[in-house]
Amino acid sequence: MPSILPGGRAGLNFVNLYGRANPFGERFDDFFVAGDFAYEQNDRIDMQAWAGRVQIGYTFAEYSWAPTLIYSYQTFSGDDPSTSKLERFDPLFYEGSPSAWSSGSRSSMVFINSNVNAHMLSMRVTPTERDTFSLRYAYISANEDANGVPNPIAGVTARHLSDDIFLEYNRALSPNIYLTAGFSVSFPGPGANSVVDGAASVWTEGFANVVVNF
Repeated sequence: MPSILPGGRAGLNFVNLYGRANPFGERFDDFFVAGDFAYEQNDRIDMQAWAGRVQIGYTFAEYSWAPTLIYSYQTFSGDDPSTSKLERFDPLFYEGSPSAWSSGSRSSMVFINSNVNAHMLSMRVTPTERDTFSLRYAYISANEDANGVPNPIAGVTARHLSDDIFLEYNRALSPNIYLTAGFSVSFPGPGANSVVDGAASVWTEGFANVVVNF
């Protein structure tokens, strides 16, 4: 198991850089590229960790429902067992939202954003001004193995962790009230199976919530 350091965040410093641009200008108004980078450092516990994400997207505005395709790759450093330094990324206030930095959907609450990388593809359509459907797929792997000691955060004995599929629906019921519903399924890979010493079950989840802004 990964060790939990009492007061481990005391003295933590971090920097986060974000940028988004349209490199082709007006010729392709609906194309964009974006990038994130985060770096964490803590001399008190000899920690240096990092994370990064790149996105490429395009909105086909001339077509019905204005479909948007986005490819993302994100990666979070894991602890290298061959060094004395702590390289495992601390996700801080992790929310697990697939529209933010989470890696996947259902399995993202198991493989928190530490020692993982993910290739993600999403498609969003808007049949009306009030309705949005999003379909996301994620291929999730570990960055560092465990040298024979399987654990999803400290490391696993196989890199492929899971394949996630997530369908989400959003509707603006009024200018102040929003409905969100979704269903996700996660298919464990060999890395997840190595943690449970067998075949892990397929994970499914459904949800619905209403947000009211005052």
